[in-house]
Amino acid sequence: MNRPSGYIEPNERVTFSIKYEDNDLLVVEKPTRVVTQPGVGHEHDTLLNGLFVKYGKQLQQLGQARDFGLVHRLDRETSGVMLVALTAKAYDGLRKQFEERKIVKYYWALCHKAPKDPEGVIRRPILDQLKRTSRYTSVRKASISGAGKPALTAYRVLSTSNKAAMIEARPVTGRLHQVRIHMDLIGSAVLGDKLYGPKIIRDASPRLALHAHRIVFTHPVKEEKMDISSKWPKDLRNTLNRLDIPRPDLKEPTSKISPVGESESVE
Repeated sequence: MNRPSGYIEPNERVTFSIKYEDNDLLVVEKPTRVVTQPGVGHEHDTLLNGLFVKYGKQLQQLGQARDFGLVHRLDRETSGVMLVALTAKAYDGLRKQFEERKIVKYYWALCHKAPKDPEGVIRRPILDQLKRTSRYTSVRKASISGAGKPALTAYRVLSTSNKAAMIEARPVTGRLHQVRIHMDLIGSAVLGDKLYGPKIIRDASPRLALHAHRIVFTHPVKEEKMDISSKWPKDLRNTLNRLDIPRPDLKEPTSKISPVGESESVE
């Protein structure tokens, strides 16, 4: 059987939920521990493989040149909402919005403790490096470094207990592991972070307690403002209860975070 270049094998075992859908784009919710796109060791079990079950025709038409509709990514361990383009016009329009930093993403991060300041903006450059872990394997890891690229994250504390803190973070730039690195920098490491956190942090949650809960953008075809959100993931609700932190989706709307980025430079 002849397959087109860049063929993506559909995999109906990869599940996800759809938060919004029209002829031009999707907003899907990616579960934790699902890789966004195929790569070494994950050729058939990624979100893109799951998307190809229903949307394969549209995504294949976009092809590798337009990343099969993937206008951005989420880390494997991070859950939450993601934009997927279904047409060339939608892809090009959304990519332009990302490049101009007009798309706003909000994350909930369950952290070791609250930072000193209840809200603020972190401006520290991040260096993305590929580090070898064995003779045959390597891992991408980020660090704060003057040799890195500019990175900016706004945050505010939503709630605290004597065991943990719930923080909402808005990464204005899109560096590797940006929220995780910046939260750790101010003493509020994300629970369950097995790549960066010490043992007490790694073991405090069954998985990385980071969820991309909201995305705000302009529809690239309809030119309407879109504001799509999701709830705190079910698999981490017991963790909230154990740490005496209320579910963030039961609190006031979380749209009051400082809207940095529109007029200030991060260079």
